[in-house]
Formats: sequence, C-alpha cells, structure tokens
Amino acid sequence: MFVQIIEGRTIDEPSLRRQLDRWVQELRPGAEGFLAATLGITADGRVVDVACFDSEAHARANSDRAEQGQWWAETERCFDGEVTFTDSSDVEVLGGGAATGAGFVQVMKSHDIDRDRMHAFDEALVPYLELRPDILGGLRVWTGPDRCTEVIYFRSEQEARAGEAAAPPEAQEALAGFADLMEDVEYLDLTHPTVI
Repeated sequence: MFVQIIEGRTIDEPSLRRQLDRWVQELRPGAEGFLAATLGITADGRVVDVACFDSEAHARANSDRAEQGQWWAETERCFDGEVTFTDSSDVEVLGGGAATGAGFVQVMKSHDIDRDRMHAFDEALVPYLELRPDILGGLRVWTGPDRCTEVIYFRSEQEARAGEAAAPPEAQEALAGFADLMEDVEYLDLTHPTVI
C-alpha cells in the first residue's frame, strides 16, 4: 500500500468538501489503484487528507492525469497557506484499516518512536482492543525510521470517549506504557470525517 498524507489549513470548508464530492463523482472512476481516502478538518481548521493506493506507481499516475491537476488547482484555493504532502509505502493496516462507516477519526503524529517497542505494545493491547467495538480499524503510516502517523477510525466520538474511560485495570497498565512511548504525540480530532 502507498499512502499520501496531505495537510494544510482551510479557509473554506464547504468548498473543500464540495471538491471532494466532485473528485468522488468525476475523477475516482479513472483513478487506477485507488483504495480509500479519509478527509477531516479539526475544530481549528486544520485539514488532514489520507489517500491510499495499491502502489506508488498508481498514485503517481493519478497525480499526472490532466483532470487531477485541474481539480487540484481549484481545490488548492480552499487552503490558507502551505499545503504539505508526505508519502510512504511503509504502512501497517490495523484491524479493518480505513473504515467507511467511521463517524470520528483520530490522527496521532509521533516522532522519536521505538518501532520494536511499539509492536510489543500492539501485542499487549490486542485483548483490550477486542473489548472496543467502537474501534473500526486504523492505519499506521511510517514517515521516517522513528516517525509515524496513526489514523484510528471510530464509530462515533461519544463511543470513543466512553470506551477510553471504561478500560479495565489490566488495559490501563498497558495504555500507560503506550502513552509513555508516545509522549510527544500530536493529536488531531476529525469529528466529521469523510471516508471513501
């Protein structure tokens, strides 16, 4: 899987969402290898768009399409300032991956991460995650040797918060260690995500 993470700040959320709808209707049919996309906007206007393709070659071919270039030129006007693009083929699919039924998505950007410790905590958290039907899936996108962006899909924000609060004592211990590992994490809450 190849993932491109697009980030910026919007000055026109309605137009940005209309552009996404237009992409789905007009451009998606010709986007060979497209798997999924998640677009969300934080309360303070930060945009996160996570686009997934089956290969980098297909993602590049999509970017090179004339209609894609025209669409992006129009879409870029919805942003205020710089838009950044982060690409990675180092992707771990968590559970069901990108979930189209998600009503809430949390993005966690971390750095200085020990990958082996991260995987050890993954194993420790498996029994706990089985008690969280609100978690639909996720993606862990490694953007460097010790940097990753996790995208976790929930049924709703209310269920996500309730699930966190109801963690059993044994899970709290594992979660405490996980929190220490991800001490400098930046959390971006996408309360009205569009997942396609």
